[in-house]
Amino acid sequence: MSRIIHTESPTKVRNNNRRSIAEILRRLSQKPALDDEAKDMAAMLVYLLREIDAGVEQSAAAWEKRGYWMKAERFMRDWDWTKEAAANIEDVIRNDALDLLPELMTDLYPRFADIQLKTMTRQSSLWRGAYQRLLAEPPGKMPW
Repeated sequence: MSRIIHTESPTKVRNNNRRSIAEILRRLSQKPALDDEAKDMAAMLVYLLREIDAGVEQSAAAWEKRGYWMKAERFMRDWDWTKEAAANIEDVIRNDALDLLPELMTDLYPRFADIQLKTMTRQSSLWRGAYQRLLAEPPGKMPW
């Protein structure tokens, strides 16, 4: 039996998701009104933040297994905001309080300020249908 090599490490997935979130935040900030596409983008933010949180937990578990307790704890603390941000955006979407979305977006901007966006590389197919998919889930459900 051969070894399984995972090419998608948690770090690579996290960086990819950070780039996607930065692009979605930029596009959302350029929208004059919150239309259906903006709702899909907001819901996609929830999914991307959840995936980042899952990757952080996976990385921390690997470090803990090797005995790097302090490093794992610090790393989890540094990324703890993702779970709360995902829950807040999900709450705004589920309660149809989208007027609060710009405030949540301004809280996220500093977390992604280090990402340089010269060109937009993410297609709208990334977030298309995310709003309906999120509403179809039970509230507070984490997919993993």
